[in-house]
Amino acid sequence: MSHRKQQRKQHSNTFFGGAAILAVGIVMVKVISMFYKLPLVNILGSSGYADFTAAFNVFNILLMISTAGVPVAVSKMISEANVSGRRNQTHKIFEVTFFFFLAVGLVCTLVMYFGAEFFASVMNDTKATACMKVLAPSVMLVSGLAAFRGYAQGHRHMTPSSVSQIIEALFKLIVGLTLAWYLIQILGMPDYIGAAGAIVGVTISEMAALLFMAGDFVHTWRLEPANPADRPDRALSILKTCLKLAIPITLTSSSTSIITAVDNALVLGRLQHAGLLLTEDAARHLMGNYTGVQTVYQIPAALMVAITASVIPAVTICFTQKNRSGAAKIVGSSLKTAALIAVPSGVGMMVLGEPIVRLLFPKLDASIAGPILSILGVANIFVCLMLVANSILQAHGILILPIFTMLIGGVVMVLFDFFMVGTVRFNIYGSPVGTCLCYAITCCLDLLIVSRVVPGCPNYAKLFSRILAASLIMGAAAWAVYGLASRVLGNNMSVLLAICVAMAIYAALIVLLQVITRDDLSLMPKGRAIGRLLHIK
Repeated sequence: MSHRKQQRKQHSNTFFGGAAILAVGIVMVKVISMFYKLPLVNILGSSGYADFTAAFNVFNILLMISTAGVPVAVSKMISEANVSGRRNQTHKIFEVTFFFFLAVGLVCTLVMYFGAEFFASVMNDTKATACMKVLAPSVMLVSGLAAFRGYAQGHRHMTPSSVSQIIEALFKLIVGLTLAWYLIQILGMPDYIGAAGAIVGVTISEMAALLFMAGDFVHTWRLEPANPADRPDRALSILKTCLKLAIPITLTSSSTSIITAVDNALVLGRLQHAGLLLTEDAARHLMGNYTGVQTVYQIPAALMVAITASVIPAVTICFTQKNRSGAAKIVGSSLKTAALIAVPSGVGMMVLGEPIVRLLFPKLDASIAGPILSILGVANIFVCLMLVANSILQAHGILILPIFTMLIGGVVMVLFDFFMVGTVRFNIYGSPVGTCLCYAITCCLDLLIVSRVVPGCPNYAKLFSRILAASLIMGAAAWAVYGLASRVLGNNMSVLLAICVAMAIYAALIVLLQVITRDDLSLMPKGRAIGRLLHIK
């Protein structure tokens, strides 16, 4: 084996090696997305962005039905086959899963296209019909894309997934933003037509990413010689195993999307028909402020994908090798990493909600959207920890319980929204509070299950207390810096200054409080060298 190949293998064998690659890709995607969604909100306005979001709510449900569990299931099956040296089996797994889920995606595409008017009426946003029809082909494209990504992640090759996500983001930015701007600003089309134009960019981006992953797959396939001694399982057996893994994961993921879609439709309906008696356009305006700030609230949760995508194949390999201590170490470090990202970002949104809205979304009503973002900041912490806890349970073969915990949280949210959104006192603010309650309950239940059934589960008080303390001090500093600076520098510069100071204080506190240990760093490429450099014990 060449020196370069040895380095590549050593890098891929670290848990955070794969996670770091995905994380870098996701950060780049989110930066590109900021340049996409922020101008898009301002081009479409609150009402047009509400149409954009309504289409995506339906899209996400169908996408979850057709693809949610595919990358996880495929990566787990291929990881097991690779450890056993079964190259023919890995090829067979991909062939069966790719064509099956592509067919499922095609069915969901047809359902979304021909049912667009029905779905739009259910969402209480009849102007979202065009957006849904344009978005429908993406369901089939993402179904194929999911199988390719599962294959790559099962080999612990995270770079192709990262690059494909960057390609998606770039095409959405270039094509979608250009079309939306041209339709509204040049042709003078209504905002819902501009939203449909933006979604054309989404469909084209999925096609470009699919072509890239297909090219990478062909290259990887050629480098893997067939093993005459390896007789792969029958197609039906592979499909049964895949569905056994994918269906519970899909149900868990779908429940989140279904609850979100039900919540948004319920909120729009309650704003129009309950105590507020708003028109559809007035309700769309309020909802647009809500969905607009979700682009910021969802950034930390998106970073959790890097952790969750790495947890399952890494833990699977540890179990296959009967390395329970290694699996326990990955569990503890993944939860700690999630908290290191989620808690400070949530606290930051909470204390700087309105200033952040004024900086990023000048066309939104900061007096409405700012408090919403502050509430969602708290919810963000629970969402991130929930996602990682779910991946830990899935890696340990516990697939059903996360479904029930999500349903319990979802029922609480729907009931809260129904009674609170239609009241004058709460109106639109009832929805983010309900969201916060939903994910707080779900997260706590998931972490409780992890502590009871996962061997070597870390002590949560010890794991989270220092991170919470560092984040609260950081939040107080950010609030104070913004309050003082805004008197002189104005909103935008004050927000940026407060964030920079907060990040510096948080980083210093993490080192001083010894939040990160050498055991954590050992899971990273060059982790031990970093530990010695920073004098981390």
